[in-house]
Amino acid sequence: MSTLRGNLQSISLMDVVQLLNVNRKTGKLIVNQGQVSGVLYVLNGDVVHAEGPQVLGESGAFEILEWDRGEFEFITTKFKGPITIKRSVPDLLMEAARTADSRKHLRSIFPSLHVVPWPTMEEPYLTQGLRIFQEDRRCLPFLDGYRTFLEVMNVSEQSEVSVLQACAQLKDAGRLVIMEPAVSLTAMPLKTGLFRKGDHVELSKAHEARWQRMGPYGLVLNVRLQWPEGPAVEPVKFVKDQNEGTIGIPKELMQSWGLPEGSLMTVRPAP
Repeated sequence: MSTLRGNLQSISLMDVVQLLNVNRKTGKLIVNQGQVSGVLYVLNGDVVHAEGPQVLGESGAFEILEWDRGEFEFITTKFKGPITIKRSVPDLLMEAARTADSRKHLRSIFPSLHVVPWPTMEEPYLTQGLRIFQEDRRCLPFLDGYRTFLEVMNVSEQSEVSVLQACAQLKDAGRLVIMEPAVSLTAMPLKTGLFRKGDHVELSKAHEARWQRMGPYGLVLNVRLQWPEGPAVEPVKFVKDQNEGTIGIPKELMQSWGLPEGSLMTVRPAP
């Protein structure tokens, strides 16, 4: 049930969140800005989870709270999602305002959080001579050339600003490159037989050649598959007769995943 709606040109989103906090509301605040949207989940007045266009949790809340145009609607409903934000509302709003300029600057350097940052050297040479804050350094062990910015943020439990600040310094020093290894492919049943077992997925050799031209990838043995239902890592073989626009997946695997033939998924190398 919708209990509050309005336009961000007439009231700021921070004011809306404070109003929900004061009245101890529970539900979800849906915000639309042009073609993008985000959701702030509220439990007894506290923002406990957020789903931004690119990121979830606290970083997602910061992203949404920056919007100054668009429309919002608060819907009263029971909260069933994960609790990813543990700050109080005043603390959350204060931190959002404090780091807003930093986030905007860093997003101008790294517009997408779905790309893969790859350091071109190892410690101690990686950070030698650079003034990287100790907190920002915590993400460095997770910059393995396989994880996207989003995945680095999640596994390191560091904020968007912290991760991007460290990577921006490395990039400026010429010690980090940004890669886009993911390809969008159509899932097709893998043709199996006496000499072709269904214990792997198959891709065109063209993808193997492209990935091997990228820094960290030598012999690619596994790939990460991402589709709306979630990710999976599977062993891969590269064959000449595979269409470049498709990925061959064993029928049994597609059935267990509930993956219809012709589904689109993104695929990239995995360790």
